[in-house]
Amino acid sequence: MLNTEPQSLPQPAVQPIVRLTDAAADKLRELTADEANPAIGLRVYVYSGGCSGFRYGMMLEDQPTADDLTIESQGIRVYVDGDSTQYLVGSEIDYVDTLMGAGFTVNNPNAVSACGCGSSFRTADSAGSPHACSH
Repeated sequence: MLNTEPQSLPQPAVQPIVRLTDAAADKLRELTADEANPAIGLRVYVYSGGCSGFRYGMMLEDQPTADDLTIESQGIRVYVDGDSTQYLVGSEIDYVDTLMGAGFTVNNPNAVSACGCGSSFRTADSAGSPHACSH
């Protein structure tokens, strides 16, 4: 007997725009522990600049804008504007604390190169406009 029912094809896994490591989520919980606003989240964005063409920016944000994608990672809201999403797909945000300093870092699979300062990158599709690094 032939099976005439439609077969469902496997769907490709949807890759999140960004995800937080345990260390990043823990640090953000620590930073927002006293916040009363339930919409507080981490804004992650990409802008032109740096010696490789693009730079990352991060800040705590009270609420998303109409243009934002809101991603939930480990119970933390992450806000990404529509223009930055293309550069961040699949990225991991980590928090590192070393002898050289502490801070959030972005592990970005879209970056084909980065400068020595570690805060500037370029992608294969768009190199941006290089500028001098300032620390």
